[in-house]
Amino acid sequence: MDDNRIIKTEYSEVMQKSYIDYAMSVIIARALPDVRDGLKPVQRRTLYDMHELGIRYDRPYRKSARIVGDTMGKYHPHGDSSIYDALVVMTQEFKKGMPLVDGHGNFGNIEGDGAAAMRYTEARLQKVTQEAFLADLDKNVVDFIPNFDETEKEPSVLPVKVPNLLVNGSEGIAVGMATSIPPHNLAEVIDAAKAYMKNPDITTKELLRYVKGPDFPTGGIVINKDELLSIYETGTGKVKIRGKVEIEKAKGGKTNLVITEIPYPMIGANIGKFLSDVANLAETKKTQDIVDISNQSSKEGIRIVIELKKDADVNNFINMLYKKTRLEDTFGVNMLAISGGRPETMGLKQIIKENVDFQFEVAGRKYRTLLEKELERREIQEGLIKACNVIDLIIEILRGSKDRAMVKSCLVEGKTDNIKFKSKESKIMAAQLRFTEKQANAILDMRLYKLIGLELEALIKEHEETMANIYRYEDILERRDSMATVIMNELDAIKKEYGRPRKTVVENGEEAVYEEKKIEEMEVICLIDRFGYVKTVDMATYERNKEAADTENKYIFPCKNTGRICVFTNTGQLHTIKVSDLPFGKFRDKGIPLDNVSNYSAEKEHILLATGQSQLNMYRVIFCTKLSMLKIVDGGEFDVSKRTVAATKLQDGDEVVSVAVWKEQTNIVLQTAGGYFLRFPIEEIPEKKKGAVGVRGMKLGNKDYVENIYYTQNTVEQWIEYKGKKMELNRLRAGKRDSKGTKPRG
Repeated sequence: MDDNRIIKTEYSEVMQKSYIDYAMSVIIARALPDVRDGLKPVQRRTLYDMHELGIRYDRPYRKSARIVGDTMGKYHPHGDSSIYDALVVMTQEFKKGMPLVDGHGNFGNIEGDGAAAMRYTEARLQKVTQEAFLADLDKNVVDFIPNFDETEKEPSVLPVKVPNLLVNGSEGIAVGMATSIPPHNLAEVIDAAKAYMKNPDITTKELLRYVKGPDFPTGGIVINKDELLSIYETGTGKVKIRGKVEIEKAKGGKTNLVITEIPYPMIGANIGKFLSDVANLAETKKTQDIVDISNQSSKEGIRIVIELKKDADVNNFINMLYKKTRLEDTFGVNMLAISGGRPETMGLKQIIKENVDFQFEVAGRKYRTLLEKELERREIQEGLIKACNVIDLIIEILRGSKDRAMVKSCLVEGKTDNIKFKSKESKIMAAQLRFTEKQANAILDMRLYKLIGLELEALIKEHEETMANIYRYEDILERRDSMATVIMNELDAIKKEYGRPRKTVVENGEEAVYEEKKIEEMEVICLIDRFGYVKTVDMATYERNKEAADTENKYIFPCKNTGRICVFTNTGQLHTIKVSDLPFGKFRDKGIPLDNVSNYSAEKEHILLATGQSQLNMYRVIFCTKLSMLKIVDGGEFDVSKRTVAATKLQDGDEVVSVAVWKEQTNIVLQTAGGYFLRFPIEEIPEKKKGAVGVRGMKLGNKDYVENIYYTQNTVEQWIEYKGKKMELNRLRAGKRDSKGTKPRG
């Protein structure tokens, strides 16, 4: 066979097949949990490895690095960080409804701080994991499959005794799909599983009598109870959740709002985001009720304190927090898991059904294994009891035989040839012996002390227990009701030991409605410096600091505190910003970057004009671009509420050079980089819509472009400095729009 064959195939087919293979690998073997045990492969392998290493709940902790390394080497060859991340999450009680690993050391916190490196932390299994996730692995309850290099065996699924997919939830992003399952209360989920076992025709609505809704480890309040039925029937939807706010009286008649529970999506960096959002409400004058905000959270729990003024409307302020911050958030539910080797979106009933079916399968395999062992034990016990009754004959056979094989053939088949007996009666009796192979081996291995009377009694008692076990196991295997009772008893025991009260309240909350306090309208001065920092001050403050303000700032203009400002940039964009979003206060305050309150980007564009929106309504605006395209636009066209709109249309490679409000100017002067000047009346520029390109203002030479624009009045002298010389603009020869212009002498 030629090893250098070239296989010709369609490129798209190869790509399609390869991508589908990759996608399925990610979906099945990495990102999505199995509906039966609720675990992703990395979690399952980590727990199994800890079980194999003997890191039980009642034994000393072991270094996380040891667990991670062993798991990676034996079962999960995908990098240590993914394994350690999975281990960390399984220890975090604020992420999991029921942590599966007992961590010792810094495993991160609710505020988003990461865990210490794996060489510093230690871990061991939780008791519930040992008893409800890893028990009975030695009883052939699940299939074992070869690991990645076929040097080890690993379980294809763990024999989990509770619907873990619901209890701990799951989040994962696969290829083309994602899963997002909220955690639930262990006791409620167990009650729902038992209810399904008693009545497989139970409806989702009836199951919700047991499972009230998600039970997040961070508590909080689910406020869309009526929508839960649809979510649990379809497996998709949005759970609305609010933080818990308590009202405390503080000194001096003030009120403290204390947030003691947060919405589950807020855990991590979003706590810091919430604090900055609340501070921003005060800075932008959305509310003037806040005196102070502090995060007093500790290991004991969340405690975020907002100190309010005496006369604050507390309920209105709480509603504003729900509306304007992430104190009210949504948890997107998409209950996607692997079922029968393929991804499937499932409702509550199907998840419970799949788990219950799995429990029956595991219990069936467990009791079949136990029954086989008991039947084997019974066979040996009956052989030993029978042997004790004819022990003298057996001793005679032993003493008269030459080797073990001769004794064994006599015990099993009754062959007496070549065995020396004391009497013919003994030989006849020996010929009638019919022990089984296993019984014969047990008799040959039996020690003499077993012939003591008490030992014989113990053997008979043991045989009775074995018979009772056989009867019980056969009953469990033959009758579904008996097996269901066993499973339910196990579930009751788990619920009794590990069940916890619900943390999340489920109710139908009212829509948060708050009234924005009307700001007393006043005229303020907006100041923007050359670095793009913006602030507003009142008129009196500006007048007192006029000289410094005019020196330090590039744009200074009056505007209403209830209105907007308009910022035109060289990219042809208009950014509008609410004046109420700008800091108002002292003259020496630095202000905030325009980037923070608008879509303006100091890195990609620069400001050509900034002014109050109300002022623009009274005037018209002149635009000029690098390629000398001119137009006049009615200022009313820029009275928009969108944060960003196109102020003008640009040709490829063009940009705006000047945006000016047309007030008393009569002439426009265009100056090119090549040194050409063209002066003509502004009236020659046509009025266009903001979406138009405009008309050509000047004929440009090859690679030349408009560099500067000046505006003049007929009777007023205006001088500029050009190439080290002063130039009076109105002395330039008057031209016409769309002509070449002239080069000044000199």
